Amino acid sequence: MTTWFSKLLLGNVRSLAISTKNQRSEDYHHRHLEAYGYFLPIQTRWQDNDQYGHVNNVVYYSYFDTVINHYLIRYCGLKTSLLTSPLVGFMVNNQCTFHTPIGFPQIPLAALAVEKVGRSSVHYRLALFPPKATQEPSPVDHRDLSDGLFFGHPKLAQFDALACTTGSSVHVFVNPATSKPTALPEDFRGGLLRLLNPSPA
Repeated sequence: MTTWFSKLLLGNVRSLAISTKNQRSEDYHHRHLEAYGYFLPIQTRWQDNDQYGHVNNVVYYSYFDTVINHYLIRYCGLKTSLLTSPLVGFMVNNQCTFHTPIGFPQIPLAALAVEKVGRSSVHYRLALFPPKATQEPSPVDHRDLSDGLFFGHPKLAQFDALACTTGSSVHVFVNPATSKPTALPEDFRGGLLRLLNPSPA
């Protein structure tokens, strides 16, 4: 006779299997260029490498921080001076998953998407795409570094379509005078909504 406990256990196992399958599908989607809207080439540095010849794990977070703040400054109007900025972003959550290594002197491509925009918070999805190993590295011009690239740009073809690293971050924006959460200005919010790219169900 099947007990209520056995039924409950079986139901939980099935639910866990479905949840794991959905998570794997989402993770796979997040490794592809199509899951992102904004890109920024990142020049690795000699000091980024660890003793194994790969970029050290903690450095990836600085690459992600760079692409986020580059977009916020360039396309959302973020002011970086505490004296003039009406809001300051506090990074309250960071996560990174490593799939394959990169190393100096490679120039990978940092990728950014926005998953959710709240009243004062923003949830980002991030990735790093290595350059294709099958072709000569192409020069990165100044405009690529100052403006970044949006999805559909032909230069994206120079990079692998599968990310070597994926991650996520959450910003909470606060009033610099009080350190209390503050509502995002409409023009700032508009820049973020440009990259809104919800995960597939």
